[in-house]
Parts: sequence; C-alpha cells; structure tokens
Amino acid sequence: MDFLHTILGDDIQAGLLIILNLIVIESLLSVDNAAVLATMVMDLPKSQRDKALKYGIIGAYVFRGICLFLAAWLVKIWWLKPLGGLYLLYLAFDYFRKKNAKDNPEEEEIDKSKSWIYKSTVGLVGNFWATVALVEVMDLAFSIDNVFAAVAFTDHIWLIYIGVFIGILAMRFVAQAFVKLMEKFTFLETVAFIVIGVLGVKLTSSVITHFYPESPISQAIEGEKTDLFVSIFTVAIFVLPVLSSLLFNFPKKNLPDHPVSDQAEDVLDKS
Repeated sequence: MDFLHTILGDDIQAGLLIILNLIVIESLLSVDNAAVLATMVMDLPKSQRDKALKYGIIGAYVFRGICLFLAAWLVKIWWLKPLGGLYLLYLAFDYFRKKNAKDNPEEEEIDKSKSWIYKSTVGLVGNFWATVALVEVMDLAFSIDNVFAAVAFTDHIWLIYIGVFIGILAMRFVAQAFVKLMEKFTFLETVAFIVIGVLGVKLTSSVITHFYPESPISQAIEGEKTDLFVSIFTVAIFVLPVLSSLLFNFPKKNLPDHPVSDQAEDVLDKS
C-alpha cells in the first residue's frame, strides 16, 4: 500500500483517475501528431516518404524519452507552467481556427516553405533532409506537449513520469486503438482540443498561485476539489458524447472528407 501511495499519491482513486485521463489525452495527441508528420512528408517521393516517417517516429521516441528524464527538473521551473499553458491554449486556438477555415483546403495544409528551419536547410542538404529536420523539430514540440499535458493534471512527479511514459507507449501501441475510435467518432478530435484548452487555462493560472499563494483564488486553483473536477470533466467530456452517439446517433458517427485518423494510421502502422 505504501508503494501505491508513493506512485499514485495520497488519494489512490484520484491518482488512477489522473492516469486514465493521461491515457486518453496522450493517445489522442499521438494520433494528431502522427497525422501532422504524415502531412509534412507527403510531397516527398514514396521511397523517401517512408524513410522520413521512420526517422520521424524514431525522433518521437527519443525526444519523449529525453522529456521523461527531464520531467522532474522541468516541473521545478515555475515559469514553464504558465508558458506551457499559453502554448496549450495556442494549440487549441490554432486547431479551431483551422477547423473554421476547413472550406479553404489550402488553410489545412502545412506549408513547409514558410518554416525558417526548412528554408535554411533545404539549399544545403536537399528536400529530403530538410524535411527530416523539420519533422524532428515537430517531434520535439510534440514531446513538450506530452510533458505539459501531464503537468496540467498533477504536480506529483511519479504521475508525471507515468504520463510521459504513456506518451511513449501511445505512439507505438495505444494510439492504434484510438485511430479506430476516431474513425467512428470523429468528434473526439475536437473534444481533445477542448480539453487541451482547459488544461492550458489551468497551467496559465499558475501565475496567480506563484505570486499570490495565500489568496482564496490560488487555494481554489490548487485545491484537491479543482483537480478532481478537471479529472472528472476530462473523462466525462469524452465518455458522454460517445455514449450519446451510440444510443441516439448524436453527435453523428460520420467521417469527414479527409479524416485525420487516415493519415495517422499510415504513420502508426510503420512504428
């Protein structure tokens, strides 16, 4: 029992709920990450495309592994929390901005030529290695997402370790199941980014708790009830729409013209 308290914290049930949340979030993030990698290599010839994806997947594992070792250090730097919160809010905002612009397909594509990394390397090493370099930078960004999403749920270092480790496993195993789930329930991607936005708000609010730790607002933000509410909200916002879709076909189980899961599955099959 002491071992479980060490790993899961004082409240074992709350710890298990956090782990469930992390499995859902990290898996859906991995699906979205895989889709982005697939989009970035689409302009390469078929043989180079597969090779670039292989390097991208290896990079994803490596950077997530590095973040696993750095997690304990990262959580001690207080200003990384609000910075990470702003980053998660940007991800959510950017997703919904692109979703609203879906009638313009060009808005959905990733234009590598606008990236300074790609522009500064393509002339030196060619299109293939410039694409690989850009993919690895995206892998690093995805790995940072991985850490920030875990930190948003808990300050307990062992749970953060578990969250980052789940992110590693998700790229290889768990995300495959979520690809199938997203093919049937396409609204889950939107739900995931709603949760990312909520986690972004929670992390950003750490500015208040750092400078005014004794204020009622800070105590409410850092309280166990708030953590429990966020955990329950995260589970409910995924489970309830799925149940409603199964029972009443609302939201409808329909596929978009270019589902993100199709691109993700191709990448994950190669991992």
